[in-house]
Amino acid sequence: MSGHSHWAGIKHKKGATDQKRGVVFSKLLAAITIAARAEPNPDFNPRLRTTIQKARESSVPAENIERAIKRASETEQNIEEAILEAYGPGGVAIFIEAATDNTNRTVPEVKKILSDCGGKWAEPGSVRWAFENQNGEWVAKFKQTISEEDKANLEKLIGAILEQDDVQKVHTNTD
Repeated sequence: MSGHSHWAGIKHKKGATDQKRGVVFSKLLAAITIAARAEPNPDFNPRLRTTIQKARESSVPAENIERAIKRASETEQNIEEAILEAYGPGGVAIFIEAATDNTNRTVPEVKKILSDCGGKWAEPGSVRWAFENQNGEWVAKFKQTISEEDKANLEKLIGAILEQDDVQKVHTNTD
């Protein structure tokens, strides 16, 4: 009987780690698909090259990377980039990058997370002014100081947003 219990424990641990890896893999592969739209050759596309490097560091199989690049040229897979904007606890600006095949699903899911965790949805352009794009990475133009309680609530909110499958990155203007 003891062997059964041992295997059950291993099975549950492996299942949990496999699920976490699957979420990371799907986010990286969606980012590769979006980056490959402009140019599928990583020698001529620095954004794609960087994304492939991140995928390799996370042990994404080469076959999956190749499929994601091929998927970019197919017209039936419509994965698109979505920029979502919000305000968090303490009035912190939140800039959310997502890669989704259905914005009509992703936007309401993010809105629900925001309302559940003390954030507020912002109209397009109302938060973007606080960030600038430096070499493909969004960076805050200024830093905002918030209380410890607001920091804890913001971390909880960011964690919940990142759990959403389509969300790639979340940027804030806190220090």
